[in-house]
Amino acid sequence: MIMFFIRQFAFLWLFGVAAIGQAADWPTYQHDYARTGVATESLLTPLTSAWVHHSKHAPRPAWRGEAKWDGYNKVYDMKSRQIFDYAYHPVIVDGLLYYGSSADDKVYCLAAATGKERWTYFTEGPVRLAPTIAEGRVYVGSDDGHAYCLEAKSGTLIWKTLLGPRDYRIPGNARIISRWPLRTGIVVIGDTAYCAAGMFPAEGVLITAIDAGTGKIKWQQKQTDLPAQGYMLASHTRLYVPAGRNNPVVLNRADGKRIRVVSGQGGTYALLTGDNLVFGPGKTGTLGFVESNQSDQLASFKGNHMIVTPSRSFLQSDTDLSALDRSRYLDLARKRRVLKKKHEQLQGELKKSKNGSRRVQLLEEAAQVGQQLDQVQAGMQECFAWRVASNQPLSMVLAGQTLFTGGHNQVAAYHAKDGSLLWQSEANGEVFGLAVADGRLYTSTSKGVIQCFLARRLGN
Repeated sequence: MIMFFIRQFAFLWLFGVAAIGQAADWPTYQHDYARTGVATESLLTPLTSAWVHHSKHAPRPAWRGEAKWDGYNKVYDMKSRQIFDYAYHPVIVDGLLYYGSSADDKVYCLAAATGKERWTYFTEGPVRLAPTIAEGRVYVGSDDGHAYCLEAKSGTLIWKTLLGPRDYRIPGNARIISRWPLRTGIVVIGDTAYCAAGMFPAEGVLITAIDAGTGKIKWQQKQTDLPAQGYMLASHTRLYVPAGRNNPVVLNRADGKRIRVVSGQGGTYALLTGDNLVFGPGKTGTLGFVESNQSDQLASFKGNHMIVTPSRSFLQSDTDLSALDRSRYLDLARKRRVLKKKHEQLQGELKKSKNGSRRVQLLEEAAQVGQQLDQVQAGMQECFAWRVASNQPLSMVLAGQTLFTGGHNQVAAYHAKDGSLLWQSEANGEVFGLAVADGRLYTSTSKGVIQCFLARRLGN
């Protein structure tokens, strides 16, 4: 058991995840500020239902319906890139479960073992993203334009901070909201809470650092081209802000100044491996991989979500679940990038060259590089250790050697070693939310239903 926690700590340190909560907790969305979705415990299958909580109202997502087609690029079967509030994502710390409601504007606290309500707190706007729990406090943002800090056990307000220049409300997403709604969640590291307020670039989007103890604003940076929507991420030195249909922005954690905008197709889903960023899914359903200190994508993956471990990446798509030898794949992707650049240079020279020996030489070199590209591409496809059919495309977390996936009215478990199906159960709605804490799996659906499953214990 001691070695297990040593390995887990080493993993978290390797991938730049800020340590928050205890080993058996799930204190923020996807467990940590890298949004890894990796629990620090294992769950043994089969699981049994412990309790079901029916929220008074189903979630009311900010952006409903199918994505608009892109006539300019002739992409008509587009996937939505603004899926971040289709369920009430639960977080669990010290035996208590918390979630925010986009329907009745409340923060809820339940007993994690029984599902019984402990307290509620009313904000003045939809709470679209999960709270963050740190040092006995609940940090949560609202569409009313405020960041809130509550006492975790009682729900008592500790502070409330307006993030925009003034408290100005407008109609938005069929609700009355602030012109500077908080739709990034809140990241709490040490004595500082980070968030972003605003989704209208013309009004300015405010990257904000708040004193976590007092609620006083430490600094703000105004962005005029960034609709901040989706869970903010953090490494040791940087902040990463998803931007809805736009591409994510990388910021300096010390002062909020912009470092770069990465290339891609946008999306509100993102995760970190160190300072490397995975984000999407783009309008065609792909995840982009951008290396640290780079702006252009090194690779892209067909899928909706990814789990990263030191040796493998797990990909979840609309039709299947797969395991990838990530290190080998990225090495080949780097080789492909060099070859493609060389091939482009040769093609450029060919356009300028006239008949003669030099042109013949260029044609031979271009053919050789083309063959090398084909070989590299084939090698990249061979990097997949396994691939299995799966109809759970909506959410994914990893607990030990078990991958838990959420789908349409269903939750399932697969073995991370070979993709074999271990367990599955019905769910009431589309399972967009998953969390693991203290020997339990929690699912959350589009109908506002939160269900707790109890894992089998050793000897049972």
